[in-house]
Amino acid sequence: MSETYRLQLGPFVRNLPVMTLPNGVTIASFVLLGDAELTHWAAEQLLKKTDGLDFDYFVTVESKGIPLAQEMTWLSGHKRYFVLRKGVKDYMVSPMTIPVQAITTSANQQLVLDGTDVVKLKGKRVIIVDDVISSGGSLQAAEKLLQEAGAQVINRLAVLAEGSAKERQDIKYLGTLPLF
Repeated sequence: MSETYRLQLGPFVRNLPVMTLPNGVTIASFVLLGDAELTHWAAEQLLKKTDGLDFDYFVTVESKGIPLAQEMTWLSGHKRYFVLRKGVKDYMVSPMTIPVQAITTSANQQLVLDGTDVVKLKGKRVIIVDDVISSGGSLQAAEKLLQEAGAQVINRLAVLAEGSAKERQDIKYLGTLPLF
């Protein structure tokens, strides 16, 4: 049986598997995908952190932040959110790309914004939402790509801050995870 880490967020308890990644970092693996109950609760709580903010869209990074962005968009009365993909798709028109390094993926990756979305985001005020912020590599790449697209990032929200991310003043989150 593998070791687990007990995470409590509000009324919810999740026992997360503890695993060592190929880069040697050991994490408690938090996967929001499929957890509708926790996703809904987290969306409600994170929306409270947007009170008083005038924004146009939520933006997330593929893939674990997608259900969170969907729920936050719906609950806030907005009609659309955007997903930064991790690869160019054949249907994309003039995609913008930026390299990204995240602690949970050892392969080289890129973030991609479809050119049709670039047009929609230009001049807009956006909030980046994600499941976990750790080293901040994905967040930094997302912010740079959005700025290059002409969007203004006005806030950064996550369900969890992992490791030293909990010390950051530029993100808001609901709970923390240790790095082991």
